[in-house]
Amino acid sequence: MSKAPSTKWLPGFLALGITWGASFLFIKWGLLTLNSIGVAFMRGAIGGATLLIYCLATKTRLPHKVRDLGHIAVVALLLNAIPGYLFALGETHVSSVMAGLLNATTPLMTVLVITVGFREQKIDVNQTLGVVIGFIGIILVTGAFSGLSSNSWRGVIELLCATLCYGISFPYSRRYVNVLEYSPRALAATQVTTSAIILAPFALIHGITHAAWSAKSIWGILILGAFGTGFAYIWNFRNLRLAGSLIASTVTYITPVVATLLGIWLLKESFKATQVAGGVLVLLSGALVQKRIKLIRSS
Repeated sequence: MSKAPSTKWLPGFLALGITWGASFLFIKWGLLTLNSIGVAFMRGAIGGATLLIYCLATKTRLPHKVRDLGHIAVVALLLNAIPGYLFALGETHVSSVMAGLLNATTPLMTVLVITVGFREQKIDVNQTLGVVIGFIGIILVTGAFSGLSSNSWRGVIELLCATLCYGISFPYSRRYVNVLEYSPRALAATQVTTSAIILAPFALIHGITHAAWSAKSIWGILILGAFGTGFAYIWNFRNLRLAGSLIASTVTYITPVVATLLGIWLLKESFKATQVAGGVLVLLSGALVQKRIKLIRSS
């Protein structure tokens, strides 16, 4: 008699999806006190400290070679520092619902970057179709043909630039960082900490706050840093080990749903039916470009 499949990965999977989906709410809360640089710097500093403590407790060896640290710094810039700043900046101009939905364009951006700069990774007809569907989804999510309501084009562009950075970072990381002989948690701790180091001079020059601290802003940045930028990586690595990459990566389909529900519930943000339709198309685009489904059968 065969054993039922293990579901040990499920609690961590749900925790990760909820945490990453709630990150857009916590950014809004953090912005009550912090400026955009402050949000990006503080989430990196708190997340890096969380991961370094975890590595210390587990006696994990950290990267130390200059060449390796250079590649990790590039990923820290593209995956943490720049998009962390751009998402915070973007959310000063758009709703957290819009930010959560546009964050789902990351797989689309990744395929576009691979097509242009990493041509050893070929894309097929279904991925090309996914790119087209993704652009239609973006048009519906942003309301390009009907006005942006309370959102602004500036914020939309900032958010899309952030996901473009994600799109560049993933193939770069796959080529230069994932092949390094360190544990995933060591790479994550070094990467997140490096992002805080990169942003530290800007935080010193421009400052990190624009208003007095409130309980909501304190909780927002603490949770965003410790969980959304810290423990989230540990949960992600655990999900990869227990459930495999296919199941683990489907967490990206939970985050926009969580972001939308929390934005409507706690921030009283509005949304349109066309945005929901656009969000569905963006998720479909992600499934196509990640080769999870096929709409066109190759001969």
